[in-house]
Amino acid sequence: MMSSNKPQINITHYTIGLSILSSNNCGRSKKHASAEARRMLSLLAGWHIGENDIAREARGRPFLRGREVDFSIAHSGALAAVSFVRGAGLRTGCDVERVRLRAGAAKIAEEFFSIAEKSYIYSQNEFDNARFYEIWTLKECFLKLHGLSVFDMTCAPSFVGNDESTCAGRLAFGAAVSQAISFRLYELSGGAGERYMLAAAIEGAAQAQPEIRWLSQRSPVPFACKMIAEIKAAPNPAETVSPKR
Repeated sequence: MMSSNKPQINITHYTIGLSILSSNNCGRSKKHASAEARRMLSLLAGWHIGENDIAREARGRPFLRGREVDFSIAHSGALAAVSFVRGAGLRTGCDVERVRLRAGAAKIAEEFFSIAEKSYIYSQNEFDNARFYEIWTLKECFLKLHGLSVFDMTCAPSFVGNDESTCAGRLAFGAAVSQAISFRLYELSGGAGERYMLAAAIEGAAQAQPEIRWLSQRSPVPFACKMIAEIKAAPNPAETVSPKR
């Protein structure tokens, strides 16, 4: 007889798992956050995944040998996230950032953001902190999708359109692609005033809407999650969608 305490695995084609880190370890232990991410990944995959089961590509991107699955792990503040896809030739990337006042944010934007992105974050000539994190999270998501790091930030495309064909002044994808990519940007907010930006992407011929699953061991979950943008890029420019906010 199956134990009622055993987690029920609900495998989907494309899933974003979220978890609240323990308040005793939040923001203090990268090792704790990594262990929680592996626990979440095991639930999404349907089998136990230990630290030694995760291999690395030449540039450090994690993967599971011999499995037609792909995943990406991110954590910031009290939140850990895992994006997971199942299927040959599919890749995923994700990033999460706690929205907070960050020393040097304007300098980062000046150095790494496109002219259109800088115009987007300087709403009415004032620096918009939330919009800064929208762009930063999308860029980090793109880098992780392709096995790059924050030191490769200049490789990330612009995520704001600069002409009418790409919805000037709105979130859009500003680069040619060889395979279809879909980005989704979410805002998570809690009653204590905490706020996060979460970006997830899927690349490959098969595109799907992700399922958001809370896998936290803490209850109740204190965050509401809503999608605030969807950005699609296709090899055929006519199929690329640059949505309005």
